[in-house]
Amino acid sequence: MKFEQKSLKFLEEYLNVASPTGYERAGQEIWMKYLKPFVDKIEVDHYGTAYGVINPKAEFKVVIEAHADEISWYVNYISDDGLIYVIRNGGSDQMIAPSKIVNIHGEKGIVKGVFGWPAIHTRIGAEKEVTPKIENIFIDCGAKTKQEVLDLGIEVGCMITYPDEFFEMNDRYFVCRALDNRIGGFMIAEVARLIKENKDKLPFGLYIVNSVQEEVGLYGADMIADTIKPNIAIITDVTHDTSTPMIDKKKEGDQKCGDGPVVFFAPSVHHNIRELIVDTAKEKNIPFQRAASSRVTGTDTDVFAHSNGGVPSALISLPLRYMHTTVEMVDKEDVKNVIQLIYETLLKIKPTMKLKYH
Repeated sequence: MKFEQKSLKFLEEYLNVASPTGYERAGQEIWMKYLKPFVDKIEVDHYGTAYGVINPKAEFKVVIEAHADEISWYVNYISDDGLIYVIRNGGSDQMIAPSKIVNIHGEKGIVKGVFGWPAIHTRIGAEKEVTPKIENIFIDCGAKTKQEVLDLGIEVGCMITYPDEFFEMNDRYFVCRALDNRIGGFMIAEVARLIKENKDKLPFGLYIVNSVQEEVGLYGADMIADTIKPNIAIITDVTHDTSTPMIDKKKEGDQKCGDGPVVFFAPSVHHNIRELIVDTAKEKNIPFQRAASSRVTGTDTDVFAHSNGGVPSALISLPLRYMHTTVEMVDKEDVKNVIQLIYETLLKIKPTMKLKYH
């Protein structure tokens, strides 16, 4: 398969919009508009998780799921001299903050700011180099007093995001902030498109789910699993490309961009669903990698698996470089292969398939 221009246009628009945890609405609106022609109906829950349904009257329900939110910052404190101090919303990395431009989503609209940092000249000779910490990073929005900041519409609790936008690099990689995990939302939407355009008749109800609040505790998936009560769930998220410097493969495993989707082995991953995925990959000559996770996967797989008395769930991950930075990278061929693997696996699922180990 190849990416269609309308698909790439959707991906760029979807990645570029700010969609931080708890404030996913703008991204969800774009996602639902793209998905609508491929499904029978679309629903949204109270906290913003969106999902499209194919065959909504079917008793047997299969979920394919990604999460819609991106990491960000909250305004936490405004000093008397007009500087803004922050707290995390999700796993935001203080190490990359200094010198980054930010968008402060104020009550009067977006205000530009910068994460300031002392010049190198003022740090030379120090016995110990100062490193960015949550306690010492700050945002300068050009104000000289706290009142000036307030007059700009900036209050405690305002959201702060990075404006970095999507581009393709060396005709191989997609690069953007928030690939974790709006690229997942793109991939499951593309699966729905393939089903519609190929006129596939599924013997079950398919729920294409884009969950909120994953970055702060998997909460959106926890809520929607109880609402849908699926029989099977296939989750897609990103995982670390461990081939770049300073990563210990003995600890993080051996996964690489360009080598295919990553199929996870973990207690919450159901053997039968995982083996169906692996068998499908082999049969269809889709390259794939293996990874193991002790105790939990740290993804929405865990909450789906543990919901409703236990839902057979599996995880197909996309290798990604530089997670939780503004230059996250994924290989375009891996994206295509995740889409293809989910699609081909769905075509093999039957409501009568064996879901118990014994």
